Amino acid sequence: PVAIAVTAVLLTGARERLHNFAETVGGTELATLAKFLIIIGIVLPLVPDEPVTNLTSITPYQVWLAVVVVSTLSYASYLVQRFVAPRHGLLYSAALGGLYSSTATTVVLSRRARASGGAPMLHAALVLSTGVMFLRILIVVAIFNLALAKVLAPSLLSLLTAGLVIATLLYWRGGGGASAGAEEVLPPSNPLEIQTALVFALLFIALSVGVGWARTEFGEGSLFALAALAGVTDVDPLVLSVAQEAQGASPFAVSAAAILIAAASNNVLKGVYTLSFAGRAAGIVPAIALLSLALGGIAAAVITLSLA
Repeated sequence: PVAIAVTAVLLTGARERLHNFAETVGGTELATLAKFLIIIGIVLPLVPDEPVTNLTSITPYQVWLAVVVVSTLSYASYLVQRFVAPRHGLLYSAALGGLYSSTATTVVLSRRARASGGAPMLHAALVLSTGVMFLRILIVVAIFNLALAKVLAPSLLSLLTAGLVIATLLYWRGGGGASAGAEEVLPPSNPLEIQTALVFALLFIALSVGVGWARTEFGEGSLFALAALAGVTDVDPLVLSVAQEAQGASPFAVSAAAILIAAASNNVLKGVYTLSFAGRAAGIVPAIALLSLALGGIAAAVITLSLA
């Protein structure tokens, strides 16, 4: 009773601040925060931590934990992008968009490139968002499998560096100053729709079962074909399923190569998106840059396997 009374007094005293916070943030943002708390604090503790099939050792708890990790990373990027990025311009938003979803960011920027006639600043932002994707992959893998992250780190950091260098060259190609669309920011979308989380979980389960089945039936090499196919949908479920199942020195190299191939496949997809949404005239330069990063990812996968 004493604790309840103290809590009531504190809440009463902070009522005005809470009202001001609610008005500043808005009802939509409060609903998003509630969804985030549901995903982490209510659903996660309730799911079982035992495998439900022999095709994969991943448990329902691990599936939802993967949802939590990806949602947390996306939500953090969303909050910064929503409340901070509008004061910092397009490149800042593009980098945050790469942490949230480089594919969605590519589509938005490609449409703006068509409208602006292909401003160099937009080209730089397109490549920057994909470069940051490599950092996102490394963070996600490190959370679930630090040993695999150490194998992947040289390749992913090299690709990140390459993306940053290309983005910088494209930026200075436009004179390094403001250009059409330079002051616009990406309109962040809600990353925590429950339907999106469920779709991600189902895709993660399907890929986890697919990885286990392919390895059993066709050997480790079949993982590369599956990774290439997964890359044209969403790279995160494949990355997470491989990271949670990778074991031993040789499988680490194979798993790392599969993740690099999935990222390369995803970059090919984004190159196609860029040409489709921006048009040939406005999209050819960033599309070539994205395809170059895809080729770099494939080369990194080959080198990783050769060094195993």
